[in-house]
Amino acid sequence: MSADLATEVVPNALPQPRMAPRWWRGLMSCLAFLVFPLGWFLPARWFRRVSDEHLDQGLVIILPGVEGRGFLSFSILTGLSEAGVPYGLEVFDWTTGWKPLVLYHLRAWRRNQRVAQQVAERIVGYQRDYPNRPVWIVGHSGGGGMALLTAAALPEDVRVTGIVLLAPAVSPQFDVASVLGKVEKGIWNYYSWFDWFFVGLGTSIFGCFDGRHGPAAGMVGFQQLTETVECSVVSASKAVFEQTRHTWRMLLQFHAGGHFGCAHRVFVAESIAPLMLPKR
Repeated sequence: MSADLATEVVPNALPQPRMAPRWWRGLMSCLAFLVFPLGWFLPARWFRRVSDEHLDQGLVIILPGVEGRGFLSFSILTGLSEAGVPYGLEVFDWTTGWKPLVLYHLRAWRRNQRVAQQVAERIVGYQRDYPNRPVWIVGHSGGGGMALLTAAALPEDVRVTGIVLLAPAVSPQFDVASVLGKVEKGIWNYYSWFDWFFVGLGTSIFGCFDGRHGPAAGMVGFQQLTETVECSVVSASKAVFEQTRHTWRMLLQFHAGGHFGCAHRVFVAESIAPLMLPKR
């Protein structure tokens, strides 16, 4: 794949559905999070927006947490769609589909490597059919680990445009630098010290996606590269690595700092989607 993979395709005027008021969307998303395990009953078609018209603009692969497809991943997809991201949107459920196996999903390293290869093949196939279109990966919680594994599994001549990590259940010592070479624009990590239960206590007891025990990067951020490239501006030919810690201002976007807030449709629409929107 040539280095011009990230070349933005100026989208056509795709029709956008009429949206409910912002406060109503925020409230409904919060209520859905209270019963997030019930999201597995949602129709499969709700987790894919992959018409030829959208795929011709680009592709965003959303990797859910260890719970698999549900209200959280649906909220991410919805937020991107409501923000006007013109690309095809696809939730790739990398888990077994059995909700009680959440710990297995988190720690099955060899299986996760095999599935990451499948996701990588999906990207390669898309780029073959739609060359020079932007490709983004968004990973929430355990899906953040899968996003990094997927990038590592890509062939040497294939890159994605960017990777967004939302509260990743990956250890802070993970070698992010080894993955930067597989992205054109950069890797963005969103973390919060308030996310102490799932990626603090939980990963300390049961382990992170990559096997280490302790608070994950979704709580404390990644340790490597931070001092030199966090919030940095580098040459346009190099990928950036940026970490954004939760601030109280994010409360206005319905992100209170917990494990689910970074997947809220309003937060995704207003803070994550702008990273992907084509520049006009």
